[in-house]
Amino acid sequence: MKHLAGKPHELPGNRQSFQAYQARHFSYRMEGAVAVISLNRPERKNPLTFDSYAELRDLFRNFAYATDVKAVVLTGEGGNFCSGGDVHDIIGPLTELDMPGLLAFTRMTGDVIKAMRACPQPVIAAIDGICAGAGALLALGSDMRLGTARCKTAFLFSRVGLAGCDMGACAMLPRMIGQGRATELLMTGRAMGGEEGERWGFFNRLCDPDQLSGEALKLALDLASGPTFAHGMTKKMLQQEWNMGVDEAIEAEAQAQAICMATNDFHRAYHAFVAKQKPVFEGD
Repeated sequence: MKHLAGKPHELPGNRQSFQAYQARHFSYRMEGAVAVISLNRPERKNPLTFDSYAELRDLFRNFAYATDVKAVVLTGEGGNFCSGGDVHDIIGPLTELDMPGLLAFTRMTGDVIKAMRACPQPVIAAIDGICAGAGALLALGSDMRLGTARCKTAFLFSRVGLAGCDMGACAMLPRMIGQGRATELLMTGRAMGGEEGERWGFFNRLCDPDQLSGEALKLALDLASGPTFAHGMTKKMLQQEWNMGVDEAIEAEAQAQAICMATNDFHRAYHAFVAKQKPVFEGD
């Protein structure tokens, strides 16, 4: 089948290979079983456009059918992560839209986060420099965040007369750093430094800027070589259990773990342990 830009190579049964995916609005490459997505407008600190939002949404949605993507790294080029929505390509046009048009846009941006959270692969954000507005939400919507001491993460919506409740921020940020801290950041729009972000639990850890990409890729490759079906189940349960009581969560986890016990990876791990060998997981 001929490969088209912006489309994965389709296989029977909706399964898709992403080795040759050609991104239109950011850069994309495969490192083994890891998809590396780089926002690549460094001269503007990697802002998002209507088109890049839509392509990110569609790509993360399609990762659910990927045969060869086991983990994802999301990063930015030129020493910055993402400065948010492009002032000229997004903010200006939004001032001219009617309410149905505005709601269509805000739902689309929220769908990016939904797709990131719904894809079975762990998503690791490698964050340096500016991480602002919608860029901060891309970081927040990732499963893990590696940063640098020079990071400046800011939820800037109040600075432009908007509420901090954008793309799921009021649901996700308090769970990560606490209600009071989240309220401060979402209402003041001030920047959270890298060391502060690590101390508050926003960043999993900080890296030297010249080692950030390598550390994020190493973490992603380690996850990709593990029991990826089980990783996907862990991610799913972490998110589903937000709205469960403890007893309900225990039952849900009993069912999820029983499913994992029926996988070949579980049996491989047992036989490798008996043979005193390292298991080789295949995600089935």
